[in-house]
Amino acid sequence: MSEFTDFEKIKLILSDVDGVLTDGGITFDNNAIESKKFHIKDGLGIKMWQRAGFRFGILTARSSHIVKVRSAELGIDIVRQGFESKLPTAKSLAKSMNLDLDEICYIGDDLTDLPVIRAVGLGVAVADAVPELLVAADLVTQKAGGQGAVRELIEMILHSTERWKNLVQQYYTD
Repeated sequence: MSEFTDFEKIKLILSDVDGVLTDGGITFDNNAIESKKFHIKDGLGIKMWQRAGFRFGILTARSSHIVKVRSAELGIDIVRQGFESKLPTAKSLAKSMNLDLDEICYIGDDLTDLPVIRAVGLGVAVADAVPELLVAADLVTQKAGGQGAVRELIEMILHSTERWKNLVQQYYTD
């Protein structure tokens, strides 16, 4: 990651799916049923972010039933699918949530993410993102998409704002 330090202002993390929450691979079976592989540590990271009192959302160009299933499992109620032009959707979400774009973090991996990465307060690219995103991002994760990059980002923000220790404490007392 780079030298971005103003983590305190971030209230919402928006994430792409394919190539960020997954490794970018899409599998279809003989019945044309799609499957994706999500990293379990990203899931707990998202839950920790929510327990800290923040919101997490999905903003993806593709539409997929499995994204609805995974989002429901994680309690993610901001799910916007089928928007290749993501910036208008991000702006609409910000307005509806009474947030400035500066209070939003977006993590992506490909060219469709570039306008949002450039517009929000904290634009993040996963380690294996396209070169244009790596240059435009405020931060680049050490981990690749689908390998815990979202968890890495969340931990960095929560550590930097001194929230991580209190969240982890519950696992010592059960």
